[in-house]
Amino acid sequence: MKPLLLTLVLSTALHADSVLGKIGDIEIQTDEIRETIAGLESAQDLSLASDPAALGQYVRALLIQRLVLKQALAKNWDKEPAVINKLVRARESTITESYLESVSKVPESFPSDAELQTAYDAAKPSLLVPKSYHIAQIFIAKAEGKTKLDSVLAKLKSKDADFAAIARAHSDEADSKSRGGEIGWLTEAQLQPGIREALPKLSVGKTSETIELDGGWHILKLLETKAARTPTLDEIRPQLVTQLRAERARLNRQEFLAQLLKENPLAINEIEIGKIAKP
Repeated sequence: MKPLLLTLVLSTALHADSVLGKIGDIEIQTDEIRETIAGLESAQDLSLASDPAALGQYVRALLIQRLVLKQALAKNWDKEPAVINKLVRARESTITESYLESVSKVPESFPSDAELQTAYDAAKPSLLVPKSYHIAQIFIAKAEGKTKLDSVLAKLKSKDADFAAIARAHSDEADSKSRGGEIGWLTEAQLQPGIREALPKLSVGKTSETIELDGGWHILKLLETKAARTPTLDEIRPQLVTQLRAERARLNRQEFLAQLLKENPLAINEIEIGKIAKP
């Protein structure tokens, strides 16, 4: 059977039986993956629901895992003493963690609007977004010599000079060169001292004098600026809600464990520990 025809036949078979993936006689049903996605909680795992490529990789890895599992079970690998011990520990760990998650669960109503406002007000000083600059540059490496620098400066001074075109043709910084010299948005703290001092003197759309730093010469063009500001509560609401819920779940877990230990005092035989521990 030709590869294209084989692909079409396999595709038809998978769709007809609601099979999402198959390897040998092992199949994964669409409903099974739907249930898996529905039970996911972390942002990373939830991305599976909206990323076909990631979902395809997940199904592929799951099929390979089940193929290996099938071979291992056929050889009674699950009966090996070391494997049995690992299974027991994995089961205990899974049950324990799942139970702790259940007793630490945060009510859907948390946080309230008042709690959000209080948290926002307390965090305001740390939320300040510093002044930032959207800049482009032409960089001439010192290894290229001042002759190239003078040539570039002459081109910039010519009538109707196109900064982006000159950057693409002559800049020695490969990454920004491909974008017409555009570096992107940078805060004052992200800028080298020499550049940080030059930018406040520039108007939007203007080009700087040559700035000499250790590696070479920088010629900057200021594209845009953003003043320092504090984002509003509405702007950071989703992140703040996630942060507060995670913190409350952590506290719930700590409180549960503290009460459990209060009711069931813990004792460790340090002498026996010393006998087991290797020096």
